[in-house]
Amino acid sequence: MIEIVPETPAQHADAIEALYDRTFGPGHFAKTAERLREGNASLPDLTRVAVQDGRVIGVCRIWPIFVGAARVPAVFVGPVAVDPDFQGQRLGLTITGEALEAATKAGWGAAVIIGSPRYFGELGFVGVAPDRFRFPGPQDMHRVMVRALAGDPDQLAGPLRAI
Repeated sequence: MIEIVPETPAQHADAIEALYDRTFGPGHFAKTAERLREGNASLPDLTRVAVQDGRVIGVCRIWPIFVGAARVPAVFVGPVAVDPDFQGQRLGLTITGEALEAATKAGWGAAVIIGSPRYFGELGFVGVAPDRFRFPGPQDMHRVMVRALAGDPDQLAGPLRAI
C-alpha cells in the first residue's frame, strides 16, 4: 500500500535526497531551477511524499518564491521524482496533485513548474509566453508553466526569486 503524506523532514529528508540522486543524478544541482531552491526553505507541510512500507518512493517538493518587482508570492513546484521501480503508474501526478491541493488550501495564489507540458498539463498547468518570467539563469521557456491555486496566475510576471 502506498501512502501519500506531508514531508516530515527528520523522517524523510535524507531519503528524498537519495531519491533525487537516483532519479536525476548529480547533474540536477546545475539546473537553473536549483537557483530558486538554494538558500530557500521548502514547505514541508505542502510537500507530498509517497511512502511504501516505510520507504520513500516519490516526492513533490513545494518552495515559496516571489515573482516580479511587486514580489508577488507563489509556489515553485518540484522536483517531482518517482523511484524507477514505480514509474509509469501516474504516481508523480498523484503526488503533485495532492501537493497542489495542500497549497491551494493554504491560500497560495499560483504555482510555477518546469517540466513536460504534456505531463503536467493534466494537472491544469499551462505554458507561458517566453518573455513572461525571468529565471536566475538559462531556462527552456517551453517547459515553464503556471497554474491557478487560490488566486489568479495572470498577475505573475517578471523575475522569479527565492523567498
